[in-house]
Parts: sequence; structure tokens; C-alpha cells
Amino acid sequence: MATDNHTTIVDFVLQGFSEDPRLRGLLTALFLFLYLMALAGNGLIVTAVSLSPVLHTPMYFFFTNLAVLDIVCTSTIVPKLLESLVVFADNISYGGCLAQLFFLTWFLGAELLLLTAMAFDRYVAICRPLCYGAIVSWPLCALLASAVWIVSAISTSVHTGLMAQLNFCSPNRIRHFLCEIPTLLLLSCSPTALNSIMIIIADVYFDVVNFLLTSASYGCIVASILRICSAVGKSCAFSTCSSHLLVVTSCYSTVIYTYILRGSGASMENSKLVAVLYTAVSSALNPLIYTLRNKDVKAALRKVTPFSQ
Repeated sequence: MATDNHTTIVDFVLQGFSEDPRLRGLLTALFLFLYLMALAGNGLIVTAVSLSPVLHTPMYFFFTNLAVLDIVCTSTIVPKLLESLVVFADNISYGGCLAQLFFLTWFLGAELLLLTAMAFDRYVAICRPLCYGAIVSWPLCALLASAVWIVSAISTSVHTGLMAQLNFCSPNRIRHFLCEIPTLLLLSCSPTALNSIMIIIADVYFDVVNFLLTSASYGCIVASILRICSAVGKSCAFSTCSSHLLVVTSCYSTVIYTYILRGSGASMENSKLVAVLYTAVSSALNPLIYTLRNKDVKAALRKVTPFSQ
């Protein structure tokens, strides 16, 4: 069937995790738990920050954006995954596949940019505390947050537009449980040189450049913390950025494994597991990482959850 986007395929078949009914039941329970945990945890964070004046600071403003990103990112992937596990609906329409690719790429790119903005915020707070209010102003926060969403949206629009120009021929089976750029390019029977060039450019900007900026920020932070004489002062300074550093480490570990090492046999075999980490597990764990050692957030959560102790 030929359409305006010159494709001969009207749908794709996603490769699931297992055909074993018992294992599918276990996976359904696991992914449903992670999804509900991500929705509840991040939803509570957004509510707590919105309703608590003490949390109306740049750090928690960025944190709220991260929570929203986690909600929409996991909602892009997990519901379709649950559908395939429960009702064996492994097919996804051509338009649905491109839509999933668009939103997944948008939200993952925005998260990398947001982590860089959060690293800058922590750098100013620890290395230049006396100038923090003047440097990290609300207009700057709004500008950074807008740039995070808009720049990533522009990038994913380019990738999705280029993908829509490709011809896809049989077989139409995607060797993954989601639609992403590398797996779709494997099914194309059109030249993909331009797509590959744009992927390299995006990888350099979103992955390499942002990783270097984040690393530079934390290099300065660590150097500043080491110069603090008081052990209590060092502990307080480290506690303000330890949660973010853990999220950054987790995020870039999956990015490096997925994109920089994707050509190796090991990365291809474990690509599904890594995808689960950045689409479901991290979204569920991020609220816990940010709240376990944060007294302000825990206090705000107690106010919005009457049943908590």
C-alpha cells in the first residue's frame, strides 16, 4: 500500500519479551507496578512542590519538570507494552509507531538537557552561593526550562520527519518492544545516510556535549566541597547534589550503553533490558531517590498525603 509518506507497510510487529504465558503474567505485574509507582511518585512530587511555598525554589522547579518528563516518558511506552502482554496485541500502526518514536525521543532528549540545567543550578548553589539569587533568577529558570522542551522538540521533529520519508518494506517485525530510530532504520529499504548523519549530530549534542557540561559542573562542585574545612559543611554540600548526581549517573549509563555501545553484540542482546531501565525503572525510582534524603520534600509530602506518618 503506497501512501504520501511512500511506505509499503501499514503497521509493524513489535517483538515482546516472551511467549510463555506464565512469564508474561509476571512481566505484566512487574510493569504495571513500575508504571503505577512512576505515576504515583512523580504525581505526588508535582503536587507537593506546587502546594508547598517552601519548595518554590529553582531547584524544585527543575525537579518538577523532571517529574513531568518521567510521567510522560513512561506513559509513552509502558501502556502499549502492557497491552501487548495482556491481550497479545503486538501490532502497532505506522502512525502510532512514528508517534511513539517522536514522543520518546522528545522526552529523553529533554531529560538530558534538563539534567544539565540542574547541574548548573547545583554548581551555582555550591560554588557561588552568595551570587545564587542573582544568577539563578526566575526569568533564567523559565528560559532554561523552555529551551529544554523546545530544543528537544525541534530535534525530534527533524528525526521523525526524516523517518517519515523512508520506504519500509517487509519484513515488518521490529526487534524491540518499542519504536525507536535505530530499530526502524534496520527495516528501511531506502537510503538512510541523512538519518545516520542527523543521529550522529544529535548524539554529539545531547549526549556528549551535555555529558561534558554536567561533568564540568560536578568537577567544580567536588573541588569546592573538598575545600570546605568542616565535615558538617561537606556533608551538607554533598547532600544537596548527591540525589541529582545519582540520577545523572543512572541516566548516562543507559545512554552510553544504548547508543555508544549499541554496535557490540552484548548491547544488542540486552537492548530490551536497558530500554526498560530508562523508560520504566528510572521513572519509578527517581521520586524515591530525590525524597529519601530530602527533609523538605518529605515534609511537603506529609501535608499532601494525610495517611502518611
